[in-house]
Amino acid sequence: QRDGDLPGAIVVDRNVLEWRLDPTSPYRLPLATDAAARLILVCNEGYSSSLAAATLQELGLRFATDLVGGFQAWRALQD
Repeated sequence: QRDGDLPGAIVVDRNVLEWRLDPTSPYRLPLATDAAARLILVCNEGYSSSLAAATLQELGLRFATDLVGGFQAWRALQD
């Protein structure tokens, strides 16, 4: 809330990320039905999202990636 939000983003807490985005999980989000989907993860500065994207790739989501520099880098480009 302090910095704003990323339009169109779907917020998924890190502690539930794997089972909410894994297409084989019975607890997945409705959008998580295709292992070939392009998922772009964003955290505040780009560190946690890099690790999370690597974890999702290990689960077979080969097009999971992250935003270099995170939300703060994106926000700086908006100014």
